[in-house]
Amino acid sequence: MGAQAGKDILLKIEGAASVFTTVAGLRARTLSLNARTVDATDGDSAGRWRELLAGAGVKSAAVSGQGISRAAASDALIREAFFDQSARTWRLVVPDFGVLEGPFLVAALEYAGEHEGEATFAVSLASAGAIGFSAV
Repeated sequence: MGAQAGKDILLKIEGAASVFTTVAGLRARTLSLNARTVDATDGDSAGRWRELLAGAGVKSAAVSGQGISRAAASDALIREAFFDQSARTWRLVVPDFGVLEGPFLVAALEYAGEHEGEATFAVSLASAGAIGFSAV
């Protein structure tokens, strides 16, 4: 299997009429999937080895992206989601892995720029409910 281009990972936000808009200008994207463990070890655990309770931990997903700030429809949707602090449906498409979709809150939104450079932005998303996954 060959290497994949990071530019092929797409981050999309749901807008009006349930239409997903690709977040424009992204140069870097990160997806982090987490599951906390629940320790069920007790005095009767075999050989005093730790035992984990399957399926009992809290799952979460975090997504972040950084890129060039553009005057795009997605910019307005992201700003609106941040200031409203409303959970919006987001979709993350990872080629040869799958599609994750579900409610996320905009946990952080940053803008920066050098005097003689382009304006940049960074967005961090935190899962706010069940995240669906479908393999591609």
